[in-house]
Amino acid sequence: MAIISNATTIADAGAFSAGQGAMVLIKTLTASSSSTLSFVDGASSVVLDDTYPIYKFQYINIHPATNNAEFTIGFRDGSTAYDAPKTTTVIDAYHAENDSAAGIGYGSGDDLANATGFQTIAKNVGNDNDSSASGTLTLFNPSSTTFVKHFIARSNKMEVSVTADFLVSGFCNVTAAIDAVQFKFNSGNIDSGIIKLYGIKDS
Repeated sequence: MAIISNATTIADAGAFSAGQGAMVLIKTLTASSSSTLSFVDGASSVVLDDTYPIYKFQYINIHPATNNAEFTIGFRDGSTAYDAPKTTTVIDAYHAENDSAAGIGYGSGDDLANATGFQTIAKNVGNDNDSSASGTLTLFNPSSTTFVKHFIARSNKMEVSVTADFLVSGFCNVTAAIDAVQFKFNSGNIDSGIIKLYGIKDS
């Protein structure tokens, strides 16, 4: 089925056309008590190379097995470990359902300074039946062997009656290509949820 606006087809069989080019679905992973969800170039029909200049991950209703867990991301730069060094900056905004608390600030404890650990992209995600986190991660030109690899993640999570908007941006401080991306919670499994990988073509 196609979506047509003003005589222009903007979506057809999984492809989305916007000002920045066509967004093509590459792979969908579904969690079921999964310790990790990994997208590895060349494995299981995953493409994460110079085919596209931009890759976008959408994570949908990611639900942790452990309460107050942090949803995290790691990048692989050619080895077997997801330990590409990262420098990041974090902004965290929140608001309680009963309007009792709200705030915005810099996440000084959540940023990384050329560190190899996993980066938090959604913090304190609850494991109540209705709690989860959703958002997007955009990775720019991961196949470059000249420049660092920039990325931006924006998530919303629900935990106990609080919504939080968590914005992370940064770069993998390597000139080697990034050939795999892994998502996991810092504690416990990914109980359920979906992550989709799209490639965005040049316009």
